[in-house]
Amino acid sequence: MEEQVLGVTKLVNALFAKPVLALLAALHIHVENQQYPIPDHIAMELVVFVIAIVFFIWLKGRLSVEHPGATQQCMEALLTNSMGIGARDLLEDMAGYHGLQYLPMIGSIGMFVLMSNLISVVPGFSSPTAEKTVPLGCAIVVFLYYNWAGLAHHGPLKYGKQFLGPVLAMSPVMVIVEAVSHLARLLSLTVRLWVNMFVSELLYVTFLGLTLTLFLFVGKLNGLGYILAPIPLLAPCIFILLHIFVAFVQAFVFTLLPIVYVGGAVADEH
Repeated sequence: MEEQVLGVTKLVNALFAKPVLALLAALHIHVENQQYPIPDHIAMELVVFVIAIVFFIWLKGRLSVEHPGATQQCMEALLTNSMGIGARDLLEDMAGYHGLQYLPMIGSIGMFVLMSNLISVVPGFSSPTAEKTVPLGCAIVVFLYYNWAGLAHHGPLKYGKQFLGPVLAMSPVMVIVEAVSHLARLLSLTVRLWVNMFVSELLYVTFLGLTLTLFLFVGKLNGLGYILAPIPLLAPCIFILLHIFVAFVQAFVFTLLPIVYVGGAVADEH
């Protein structure tokens, strides 16, 4: 069975396939699909990057202290809000007064995940986070970043002491336990985001197809069928809302956990 390729993937490959193939050949990496060496999830990541760049350039020109627009207020609510669950609020709680220096990196990851989750609502697009390699890449970035933050804040020796535990005699065991615990965060971040978005997108696409088929079937029955035909079209709206809800929840979790990890890495009570 021929693999289905998104239209945007075909466009990206038409623009960049030749240099990508040349680069991969130079690295001695074999590509099975020579026609489309850039897969769907990579193409969708590029689309997310372009949308993000255009959106934030547009938003920057509309920022105002006296008369903030609706979009500005929504974006500010992601940073700080009355419930105290904005990225800035959480960083100040977890990492203290110096936590704001980590906001650009963590906020960027959170926005990328959110936009990647939501983009599949647009017909013809798919969520790159529904492909396991994308959440894994984000998890690796988070893993390297919070450990770098800990090293930069405490220095190698002081930061390394937290892996030894409070009792020196137990340090060989604690090193193993702490290493496994930190590596498990990679698995946790990856699987949680990937599985939730994969299942959410699968349900969304499956029930959309079923309801459209039912719409065509009912519409052909009789006059009453034409009256009842629009009813099946309401079902996808439920799954669209569910997909959007899952997208926001998973983006929030993928922002909250890195904040917790950074807060633990830079905390002074090691």
